[in-house]
Amino acid sequence: MKLSKNAVSTIIILVSLATVLGLSGVSYIIPQTPPKAPPDETAEGNQAQSQPLGMEKVSFKTQDNVAITANLYAVSNPKGWIIFSHMMPAVKESWGDLANVLAGAGFEGLAIDLRGHGESGGGPDGYKSFSDAETQKSIADLEAAAGYLVNQRGAAPTKISVIGASIGANLSLELMSVHPEVARAVLLSPGLDYHGVITEPMVQKLKAGQKVFFVSSKDDVRSGGNNAEQNQKLYDAIPEGIGKEIKIYDTAGHGTAILEKQPELQQLIMDFLNRI
Repeated sequence: MKLSKNAVSTIIILVSLATVLGLSGVSYIIPQTPPKAPPDETAEGNQAQSQPLGMEKVSFKTQDNVAITANLYAVSNPKGWIIFSHMMPAVKESWGDLANVLAGAGFEGLAIDLRGHGESGGGPDGYKSFSDAETQKSIADLEAAAGYLVNQRGAAPTKISVIGASIGANLSLELMSVHPEVARAVLLSPGLDYHGVITEPMVQKLKAGQKVFFVSSKDDVRSGGNNAEQNQKLYDAIPEGIGKEIKIYDTAGHGTAILEKQPELQQLIMDFLNRI
């Protein structure tokens, strides 16, 4: 039986359609446009649905096999992640108030005990016998914290921020200088040189897209000089194209003491973290 040209064309089309519908597990070469999410599943909706889930204790190991204990301030659908690094002497709990406030604003937090402190390896008082070289190894504690957030909490590296006080501020700045994917840092009372963690070369290594918020007080003169002047020097040394802010109080003390004496600083920190 001889088929007409129109019948042949129809059969070809039907066979092609059946073949396409019958295929499974085929990868598309041309990217397909995904369907639009319902309004409450958009990025804006996810941020609006961020909810703090409470605090839990977690632990992980550094590259040099030191056990680090941390308080995780978990958040559902976090819009960002924060590593908190304390003063010397201090412990992870010194960040409790700020971490809870920021968790309520959608930022999941990880407050660590640095090695030799608290519940981490060598703690609670091992830091008292540390040489400067041993203190400098604490940068591995922050790197392990970042790894935990990425591998265990699904954090996007570019959405990890660091908040540190005193030696913790210097270490936070160091993490930022060697890992440019860490976009933001809040530094309470960093110094030019704490136990050989020297910061001026670090600020000069910062890359475009990174932002730093320095916080200090004029009455802080315990850190090898006037800490406010040191922070101003670091601020001025940051290269062009790097986001930078500074807040210098008259009488606020050192490190996390500033948060206690200047309650409005919590809001300033939140505003800084929310600025894109």
